[in-house]
Amino acid sequence: MSVPQPPPLPSIIGHRGAAGHAPENTLASIRTAATLGAAWVEFDAMLTGDGEIVLIHDERVDRTTDGNGRVAAMDLAVLRRLDAGSWFDPKFAGERIPTLGEAAALLADLGLGANVEIKPASGHERATGRAVGEFLANEWPEGLLAPILSSFSEEALDAARLAAPNVPRGLLVGRVPADWRGRLERLGCAGIHCAQKQLRPDQAEAILTAGIRLLAYTVNDADRARTLLGWGVEAVFTDYPDRLRDI
Repeated sequence: MSVPQPPPLPSIIGHRGAAGHAPENTLASIRTAATLGAAWVEFDAMLTGDGEIVLIHDERVDRTTDGNGRVAAMDLAVLRRLDAGSWFDPKFAGERIPTLGEAAALLADLGLGANVEIKPASGHERATGRAVGEFLANEWPEGLLAPILSSFSEEALDAARLAAPNVPRGLLVGRVPADWRGRLERLGCAGIHCAQKQLRPDQAEAILTAGIRLLAYTVNDADRARTLLGWGVEAVFTDYPDRLRDI
């Protein structure tokens, strides 16, 4: 099976945009990441109750908006009325939950690459993976670098693989599992994205020796980033692109 590969990646990828400086998973956060020198960003994609794809991390809107309730039970029109910026800082008042289409258009304007994390609500794994895959296969802006698709949900990744077989994929994990080779092969993943605190140098060596792309999250300390890159990690996700800009 031919495994689609992402292009060469920069050493740093903005996490949820630039989550340390702006409200995560918003257009403002993506713009901020670009301003701070990030060439790639990561964000989360979830389905609404009416089948639209929006950028949000939690299954509920409570933490990152002025509303409450489950994303999967709310229509896009309802979600769009929520303030997704004031919780972070009053200067972001009125920032809205963006759609994947809006985020892709902004990426095209800014010339940014993206890691789209499929973040399905419980019980919606395959539907979310399929929807995100179909969007990337059919609606991703022409001329914009193909994104990387990633997810903790193997169901979602498999559905995305079937919908967008040519889009590179990465399996998200906390601790690197003992059976990582089999999982990556089954899902046709080019890479593994792991929690940096739980990664060991011998694991990094084994993954790289197998020809697998290795990324690590979430790294906000420059010295730690240098250590990981020294182990062969290709890119680290960071809330603060400015802190890691000079590594």
